[in-house]
Order: sequence, then structure tokens, then C-alpha cells
Amino acid sequence: MADLDTVMRALSAPTRREILGLVWDRELPAGDIAAAFSLSAATISEHLAVLRDAGLVEMARVGTSRRYRARQSALAGLHGALEGANKWVTAQDVPERRLAHAVTHHAVVVDVDVPTDQPTTFAAFTDDAVYSRWLGVPVSIRDGWFAATMEWGTEIRGRYELVVPPQLIVMRWDFDDDNVPVPGRSLTGYLHVQPAEDGGAHVEVHQLAESPEQAEFMSAAWGMVLGRLKKGVLAASDLRVKVQPRRPRPKR
Repeated sequence: MADLDTVMRALSAPTRREILGLVWDRELPAGDIAAAFSLSAATISEHLAVLRDAGLVEMARVGTSRRYRARQSALAGLHGALEGANKWVTAQDVPERRLAHAVTHHAVVVDVDVPTDQPTTFAAFTDDAVYSRWLGVPVSIRDGWFAATMEWGTEIRGRYELVVPPQLIVMRWDFDDDNVPVPGRSLTGYLHVQPAEDGGAHVEVHQLAESPEQAEFMSAAWGMVLGRLKKGVLAASDLRVKVQPRRPRPKR
């Protein structure tokens, strides 16, 4: 970080931290920010100036309005700069830890930026008609259960365990190349959809895996899925646009 002391001084005031939270993932006019506090507009303006000087927010002029958004990247190194050397050292003398069973999994993170806004992008994963159009194969979603058969024959089955529109889907799913997936050995994935600054959306998948080989496969599989989303979601979301399904092909 360019000037840690300046950032820390900016964050020392509770009001400025609350302002940063308000504009963390959205852009707001100065008037809307001031309306959220029982302080004068001039005082809020001073707080915004401090945050700008510290590089924690950016300001854009839209007509006569000044709009603010947090610069999330400015805080990327803050936690690392403040952590002590012992923060992640395991406490060996805690007897309770032996009473619980712990398993360490590999996690794959795949992300993509798409041109459709957050609600439209989220609907691309919950509306099976739209889902089928951008994925290129028939997808069915019924009572939280989803299913698809890829153009090379692999069947995918699963369930949306948690759906929080328009930002989060937690899914348990499985696939099998030779037969219908058998319940009981499902994989867990977390799909996040966030608004992007350009009006589109940022999609990020966190997929748990059980081995390095499985993690490598998941990276390629989710990369393919999100790549199709980026390429086809705009046309797929407009049902007036004709979209050709993918032709069957052999497995490779």
C-alpha cells in the first residue's frame, strides 16, 4: 500500500467506515450517502474528501451530481500489512480440537465478466429456458433439481441447496460419463453474481474438490461453462434472438 498511515487515519472514524460500506459494491450520489446519516451534508462531504485523499473511494461526475464508489483494490493489501507473524500459527494445546473431525479440501475459483446486468445474469442460472440457450444443450430445473446432458453425452444432475437472488447459488451436483449419476457422492459449488462497474456482472464459482486431479478437471469444466456464459448470455437472455443448440459430438 502506498501510504498505510493515510489509509489507517481515514479508517479511524466510524462514519467513514460506514460510508465505505455503503459504497462498497455500488455507486451512490453524495446526497444519498448524506441521507443515510444524521449529519450535515457538509460534514459528510468532508468525510468523503478524506476517503478520496486516501484512495479508498473514487468520484465520478454525472451531470451536476457527484457519485462515489469504493476502490476495493485499495484495501487488497491492508489485511496482510496488519497481520502479525503469529496470526496463522496453529495452537497445539487446544484439547477441544481433537473432538471434531476436520477434512481439508482443494478449492477451485473460476470467474468471468459478462455484459448482462446482475439480475439478468442470475436468471441465466435459474431460468431453464435461458440456461439451455447459452449452454447450448437442454437444461431442466424443477423444484430446485437441475439436469442437463452435454452434447458429448455426459449427464449432469444436482440440486440448488440455497438460492439467494440475485447473488448466490449453492449447489450440490454430480456427473457420470457412462450412466445416470447415483445420489450420495455429490460435489459442492458456490456461484456468486455481483454487479460490475460497467453495468454488467461478475460471476465467480468456488468449487470444492477432493484431489489435485479433480481440482484440475473442475478448473477446466467450470472454465468451459463460464466461457459459454460470457459468449452467449446476451443473446440467450433475449428470447427474440434465435440461438442454435450445439450439435452432438463424440467424447474427447
